[in-house]
Amino acid sequence: MDTIESLSSAPLARRLGEVAHVSPLLRKVCRLSGCPEDRVGEWLLKGAVGRGASHYQRDFSADLPADHPELSHEELAVALCLGQHPYHSEYIRAAAQLLSSPQTNQTHLLRLAVMERVEPILLHIATIAGRFAPEVQPWAYLLQHLPRRHTGTTEVLPHWSRFVSQTGMTAFGGGPEIKWLWRREPVA
Repeated sequence: MDTIESLSSAPLARRLGEVAHVSPLLRKVCRLSGCPEDRVGEWLLKGAVGRGASHYQRDFSADLPADHPELSHEELAVALCLGQHPYHSEYIRAAAQLLSSPQTNQTHLLRLAVMERVEPILLHIATIAGRFAPEVQPWAYLLQHLPRRHTGTTEVLPHWSRFVSQTGMTAFGGGPEIKWLWRREPVA
């Protein structure tokens, strides 16, 4: 029987009812970052924030290495969703914001998602995006093309409200305004 303590530190794959696979992308990320596996998630989050997942801006440890340009946006985001990481919903949410851009290479992302076995996570995000911003890419593309792989459960993944920005009630009795979190693109 799992205790609350063991579930709170359990890897994402275990919480989804899966077994984490040996990830070639995780090996690449560890090599590029110089971080051990237990710190690589923090390094990836820092990289995602630096690349436009601005909603998750915070102070990161000064001893984290700088981002590495050899890692594509798609690789960084998929690496944030890997099942080996202890579960941190902000990793998945930052990945969603980083990928929410017309600059995302959809076919590269699709290939990586299947190779790294993160289809259920990206489908969860894509389903939510389809509800609030159906035209947002790459989510519409992924809804059409990602294979539906059976998993134990996706109930542990972040609630829809964690992928959007929303106001409270408006002054004239209107409902909240809900906006999908887009990647902040660098100013040219």
